[in-house]
Amino acid sequence: MRNFIVLFKKEMKESMRSGKWIWLPIVMMVIGISQPLTSYYMPQILEMAGNLPEGTVIEIPMPTGAEVLVGTMSQYGTIGTLLFVLALMNVISHERQTGSLSFVMVRPVSALQYIISKYISQLSILLVALAASYLLTWYYTTILFDQVPWHLMLASLAIYSLWIIFLTAVTLFVGTLLRNSGGIAGVSVLFLGVISILTTLLPKYMEWSPGNLRQEASKILIEGEWGQSASLVSLSTLALSILFLGLAVLVFKKFERFGN
Repeated sequence: MRNFIVLFKKEMKESMRSGKWIWLPIVMMVIGISQPLTSYYMPQILEMAGNLPEGTVIEIPMPTGAEVLVGTMSQYGTIGTLLFVLALMNVISHERQTGSLSFVMVRPVSALQYIISKYISQLSILLVALAASYLLTWYYTTILFDQVPWHLMLASLAIYSLWIIFLTAVTLFVGTLLRNSGGIAGVSVLFLGVISILTTLLPKYMEWSPGNLRQEASKILIEGEWGQSASLVSLSTLALSILFLGLAVLVFKKFERFGN
């Protein structure tokens, strides 16, 4: 436990030193608030953008607050996912390339402690960035549109956070397999994209898929209830996250043994 705490503190200090605690929440907040602002001012944006006949009147139906938050999660599912993977791709590969991993391995540190310290520290940053962005988006949505009940907002945030838990486990696992940062990001994004595409194309056979998390979070906002399907998707996502973490530990043990 002591070794884990030391490694965890080390990871947090390195994240502070690299500025990840600053730039990642800021970028996520910009992504989040762009949705309500763009939705509210879209008629003015179209009018200023231009070359419309004189006298043209632009009428766009005003979305509800829930619909704005659903649109925000769509942005998280695309831009946010890519951003998070890019933030995670160097977590292990950087230490391999600089040789600092060798200094860690000569200490009485297990592969489990190393991987879990990486996982929890990086997941903490990602979840804080997501929560800050979503709460700020909810605040602007309440001001510009109608109010979404806070308990529905928190429930949708909780279930969508499971995607970040899954994403972090997958990216760390890929990071134990590959050395190149670009390769880690590419394989991770490709795998997550395939999961999402298969979930869309094969809904009958992919009811359990983590790719359904955004849909379940949207249902909570629109319908106001947590269904059985949400429980199934949540449990399967947690199980898969644990599986990928276990695989990451096993692969890292092999890496340590053979000195690759």
